[in-house]
Amino acid sequence: MRPVTSATRQPETPASIVPPRLIATDLDGTLLRDDKSVSERTVAALAAAEEAGIEVFFVTGRPARWMDVVSDHVHGHGLAICGNGAAVVDLHGGPGTHRFVKVRELPRDNAVDAVRLLRDAAPGTVYAIEQTYGFYQEPDYPKLHMESPDLRAPAEELLARDAPGTRQPVLKILAYHPDLDPDAFLTLARLAVGNRASITRSSPSALLEISGPGVSKASTLALCCAERGISHEEVVAFGDMPNDVEMLSWAGQSYAMGNAHPDVIAAASGRTVANNEDGVAVVIERILVERL
Repeated sequence: MRPVTSATRQPETPASIVPPRLIATDLDGTLLRDDKSVSERTVAALAAAEEAGIEVFFVTGRPARWMDVVSDHVHGHGLAICGNGAAVVDLHGGPGTHRFVKVRELPRDNAVDAVRLLRDAAPGTVYAIEQTYGFYQEPDYPKLHMESPDLRAPAEELLARDAPGTRQPVLKILAYHPDLDPDAFLTLARLAVGNRASITRSSPSALLEISGPGVSKASTLALCCAERGISHEEVVAFGDMPNDVEMLSWAGQSYAMGNAHPDVIAAASGRTVANNEDGVAVVIERILVERL
């Protein structure tokens, strides 16, 4: 398996491009427009790709329960990698019937260590916890998400071995700081936590996403592709934020959106127009024309 790195990419030469077998696309800021809709053009492009025999994977930081917004648009053929690689979800059944087929959890001991170390390094950090079927948060955690938490309590209590929901794996921890610069917070957190967890960000605010060691969009996508006999050269990936960097570095062809973070532009082998201009569809349409 090709190493998963975040190294800066050099543009591919036309002779080196392999016909794709799988499209891996981020959602928010990438496939979805800013109003969270999927345009008719994008729906048509995804359908055309699947009709041409190209698999479509949604690869997102979203939890599985937030996938209803796009599950209708894979036409019964797609899988979703959720929680930045923490879970693979089967979308075949449609909204409300999603099934976990792979879980890569954050061990509770690692989670407790990460919370403690980051709280020491950045006082004022507050936390929320995503599990397979539960969402919990600290009392001071702001209302950043679609739903209310199942329980409010300090993170250390929520992660204790006798806490509610201990039979459910922890998929990721959300860490929010009200004052720090988002990129500076990410750098600080990675230094503080070390190899106990993987840390990234996809929000414009200082909101970090903490997953199990070695868990990322890229590493889980690589596992799914290996199971299907698909090489990294046969993958086309799209993204816009730092949690997409490893995936874009790994894929044979990759595109930063016109609205992408500078680190994403450096990691990708190409660039397309912004999410509100259907940048994913633009590339898919070109790929399909080139296959004729």
